[in-house]
Amino acid sequence: MAIATTTLASPLNVTDTVMVVASAASFAVGRFVDIDQEICQVAQAYVAGSVNVPILRGRDGSATAAHKLGASVTHGTAADWATPAPQTVTMTPVTRTVLETSISATSTLPPVPAGSDMRVTLNGATPITLTVPAPTRDMDGCELTIMGNGIAAHVITFTGGLGGVGAGYTTLTNNASGPTAFKAYANGGSWVPLTATPISGTATKIIAGIA
Repeated sequence: MAIATTTLASPLNVTDTVMVVASAASFAVGRFVDIDQEICQVAQAYVAGSVNVPILRGRDGSATAAHKLGASVTHGTAADWATPAPQTVTMTPVTRTVLETSISATSTLPPVPAGSDMRVTLNGATPITLTVPAPTRDMDGCELTIMGNGIAAHVITFTGGLGGVGAGYTTLTNNASGPTAFKAYANGGSWVPLTATPISGTATKIIAGIA
């Protein structure tokens, strides 16, 4: 028999062993009943067709509780309630390749292989212009970190714009007040910055903004 649903025709108190339902359709001895997450079972004394259903309370480790008039009553056979056997979950650490590159002159960032992260160091105190191509979709989740090891107004241009927004969100210029670092993630064919765009702010004379 399939799972069926009715409602309580009167409140069911914690100590009650008979519930009154609105419809007796499909009720039979041995069927399991779910009322507000309490599992009950129709007792042997049940008379077919009666809306007064004797029940065994708090089955399968569920808590016995009071239930209000009109509460949903879902019932079925053991087979109807069958669930798949518990599955074993195995946690496997994921090792990502971290590529490092050092840049000393105006250039275009080499591609970041899918499944890898990249750390880029912009060298020295002379401003460097770095063009970062838009990532391909198979690179989703790749992490890109760009940092300077000196004080310089490096200019980083993201093809297609940060977050794929386009014009107005393409260029990040570092203020020449101190070394800075920037982090973004590949997602949906664009680089998404760790902080929301547009970026603007001052902290101990280190300023970054998107122009």
